[in-house]
Amino acid sequence: MTEVVVTGLGATTPLGGDVASTWEALVAGKSGVNALEEEWAQQLPVRIAAQLAVEPSEVLPRIRLRRLDRSEQIALIAAQQAWGDAGLSDDLDRERLGVVFGSGIGGALTLLEQDDILEGTGPRRVSPYTVPMLMPNGPAAVVGLEFHAKAGVHAPTSACATSAEAISWAADMIRAGRADVAIAGGAEAVIGGLPMAGFASMKAMSTRNDEPERASRPWDRDRDGFVMGEGAGALVLERREHAEARGAKIYAVVAGSGLTSDGFDIVQPDPECNGGGRAMRAAIKQAGIDPKSVGHVNAHATSTPVGDMAEVKGVKREIGDHVVLTGTKSMTGHLLGGAGAVESIATIMAIHDGVIPPTINLENPDPELDLDVAANEARKKDLDAAMNTGFGFGGHNAAVLFTKA
Repeated sequence: MTEVVVTGLGATTPLGGDVASTWEALVAGKSGVNALEEEWAQQLPVRIAAQLAVEPSEVLPRIRLRRLDRSEQIALIAAQQAWGDAGLSDDLDRERLGVVFGSGIGGALTLLEQDDILEGTGPRRVSPYTVPMLMPNGPAAVVGLEFHAKAGVHAPTSACATSAEAISWAADMIRAGRADVAIAGGAEAVIGGLPMAGFASMKAMSTRNDEPERASRPWDRDRDGFVMGEGAGALVLERREHAEARGAKIYAVVAGSGLTSDGFDIVQPDPECNGGGRAMRAAIKQAGIDPKSVGHVNAHATSTPVGDMAEVKGVKREIGDHVVLTGTKSMTGHLLGGAGAVESIATIMAIHDGVIPPTINLENPDPELDLDVAANEARKKDLDAAMNTGFGFGGHNAAVLFTKA
């Protein structure tokens, strides 16, 4: 089987404007969650979120900002970083370059903003870029156009499993011989009144408004829902022979992945994690390794009452009780369609640096938590293999397994 390696990483998150600053903050156990000061937020039952540490306006020129939705802006920023990190040359055959980049919701902020303009001042003031800015394949299209990708540009939209699924698709694209290089990832930026009100109405979000930094608390007995975040992550995947021929640095190997569906409920996860477990099993089978060699799982772990413990059951059943879990959403909040990419980067860095970032706010572990969690402090551990998982509304399940380069 063609071996797929990771040669470039890029991110912009609530913890930092790039991979280095984000990773440093993750290892240090810093929270990116803050109180929302905007006027629109004051009427909401949830008034906290994990907003970007670095605004896109500090990175992109004004003319580009005006023509891109916020999700597209951050997708472009992360992809530019990953491209630069990979050191790809301008003479790369663009017919052998693919993009798989997703967003769970797409340009919702553009839709709401332009509808306000339509209602307030009429159709003539609506931006001609409205449709390209709001379409859910916008982030993928923007990244594809930026790098003139011609092997195919794809845009999975699988809720919170989106960008883990994107990495799987991109690896399959290379293994199938359709591309030598692929930019994979995801982005989400929907911190606004309507999206937050909708999630709050579902009782899915934490209402710990007085203690924002302590609100996201995976596996803690007192968890009460996830915290909305925004951010993007991008990975450059490459056929190993192609990477070695140009002398590229290799962070890790995309050894296997699994994609399944629950067929259970539009919102609730399967409480036994049967679908998620099958995704983990498929990733391990494709990698051709013993489950005992998987030393770490960066779990989906959103800080919801049902989801957190269901995933523990799946991990224990499919991988074993030797594994060390962590939930980095405790620090970043839930990046929705961008979660899998950013958390895969954290998984790769854990292998690369031999450090598992902590799960902060795990003060009173759920009585049913019977696996080891790197609680509140980073843990040094030499890792041969580690997994990232992602589960989304609609019953989407994704597991991506990385091994040491």
